Amino acid sequence: MLKIVKILKSVKFWTLLFFLISVSINGFSQNSHVYNHEDTLRGSITPERAWWDVTHYTLKVIPDFDNRSISGVNFIRFKTLKSDSILQIDLQPDLKIDSVIYFSQRCKVFDKSINAHLVTLPSACKVNSIYEIGVYYHGKPHVATNPPWQGGFQWEMNDYLPYIATSCQGIGASSWWPCKDHQSDEPDSMQIEITVPKKLVAVSNGRLNNIVEGKTGERTFVWVVKNPINNYGVNLNIADFEHFSDEYVGEKGKLSLDYFVLPENLDKAKIQFEQVKKMLKAFEYWFGSYPFYEDGYKLVEVPFLGMEHQSDISYGNGYVNGYRGSDLSRTGWGENWDYIIVHESGHEWFGNSITSNDIAEMYIHESFTTYSESLFIEYYYGKAAGSAYNIGNQFHIYNLGTMIGDYNVNKEPSTDIYWKGASMLNTLRYIINNDSTWRKILRGLNSEFYHKVVTSKQIEAYISKMSGLKLNSFFNQYLRDVKIPKLEYKFVGNKL
Repeated sequence: MLKIVKILKSVKFWTLLFFLISVSINGFSQNSHVYNHEDTLRGSITPERAWWDVTHYTLKVIPDFDNRSISGVNFIRFKTLKSDSILQIDLQPDLKIDSVIYFSQRCKVFDKSINAHLVTLPSACKVNSIYEIGVYYHGKPHVATNPPWQGGFQWEMNDYLPYIATSCQGIGASSWWPCKDHQSDEPDSMQIEITVPKKLVAVSNGRLNNIVEGKTGERTFVWVVKNPINNYGVNLNIADFEHFSDEYVGEKGKLSLDYFVLPENLDKAKIQFEQVKKMLKAFEYWFGSYPFYEDGYKLVEVPFLGMEHQSDISYGNGYVNGYRGSDLSRTGWGENWDYIIVHESGHEWFGNSITSNDIAEMYIHESFTTYSESLFIEYYYGKAAGSAYNIGNQFHIYNLGTMIGDYNVNKEPSTDIYWKGASMLNTLRYIINNDSTWRKILRGLNSEFYHKVVTSKQIEAYISKMSGLKLNSFFNQYLRDVKIPKLEYKFVGNKL
């Protein structure tokens, strides 16, 4: 009996048991889903996408609040990987392409589907060369019904003034601007220009480069992004914002912190946003330097819960700790910090700097970022607190499908990529059983795949290599299977 008690108390036993009970509960495959041609065009690397690589977007947008419409142009600069003349440009049906201009020539545009438009250039492009097209468009963008989960454009009012925000993960950036709407291809840099009435402030990603005064009272805010950026990370915010700033001295020197909030919340924001520096200190310890020093860090108040827009985090948590004031883990540890500040900022490392090639592998974004919450707790309250928070969140695991979804159809996996994914990583840490190695792996991921688009296989191979363990079965069980392994044992005398 004493030997059994010793075994039950051992770390290895509980690590194994935790691994077994926290995997999934149902069958092997994802829930059945019937895909169509639209799904394939949106989610795959079509021939009309494969031959060119986006290097820069210059997006110019003019919202019309009265008519709830927008107009604008996106100048798409691209490098050719082979010679061709037909490009797929994505823009959803609420919006219309007016024209596509290439070296002052108007191009032919053919609708391959309701979202995908084939642009035929006057002549084939040369290999390994840089070209640019201008896509002019207008229309009424899709209105968000439950942002950010069912996102789009939001047209709200604040004190009789327009209050506008966007969120487009899942629905896609093509819901409000024309682009190559696939995670595999990020521009190396971007410029966003937003024209608004003089009383309003327009905020987007990167740094404010200029404010151009118009002749009829409007102002154009010019934002410049110097780093690669994924499409759904691009956003637009318009309101009568108040601005204040701060500074954080981190691993790469001074990082500017900028905050844009509604006037009535300025005092609350100055108190609540002090947590940003605590978050940055913890995450730089675990993951390495903040990935976008050149573009700064921003929090912008929005009329929805929040979203990880790159260098421009959307904040709508009501200036309270927890998740809208509650602790998702039910342990008490989630009451000590603002969920949106911590979780959405964690995506700067996992999701924005390290981006999955296909949305099917979105666990790379959500599992690591959900796990980062417990690391934040551990940094300030100790390892036991972080572990308790992680275990407390396990009741959110529903085992609705595998954590890697269906490829090439723009289909997100189940919500298990959040809390089951965090449990997977916490289990993996205890299997490795060396906290120094574990931290080196987390920091190494953010060095090896800094500003890169990756596949799950790359992430799995890196962790296996750095840990010195054969982890194929582990990753297959968690990521590609939902059956619970059976633990079989028997007693031989007084031995287990």
